[in-house]
Amino acid sequence: MKAPHEAIPVLRVADAVASASWYVRLGFVEDWRHQHEPGLPWFISVSTPDGATLFLSEHADDTAGPSTVFLVTQDVEVIAAALGVQALVMPWGDRECETLDPDGNKIRISQPAESEI
Repeated sequence: MKAPHEAIPVLRVADAVASASWYVRLGFVEDWRHQHEPGLPWFISVSTPDGATLFLSEHADDTAGPSTVFLVTQDVEVIAAALGVQALVMPWGDRECETLDPDGNKIRISQPAESEI
């Protein structure tokens, strides 16, 4: 048996199109969007050039509620400024910030300490 090679978090969102726009501010791009027919829920994939992917789903049965996503970057200060939050040095040396997306999902962003990059 081959083990899975990728894990993609699915976040429950009320408005996938608006949420995709919010994630663009973090450096994601919209890959694709799917809706079976007009009036049904949207399902959108966003990703970064380095391969981080999130699925944004309006489908009520895809997730149980708000989730937490941990993102790793080398530009936490730039992202924190774009989000209007402050990056702090953690006791272990990483710089991190966190915020909530428009649907209450916690987004925690970390820049590893220099020795770990």
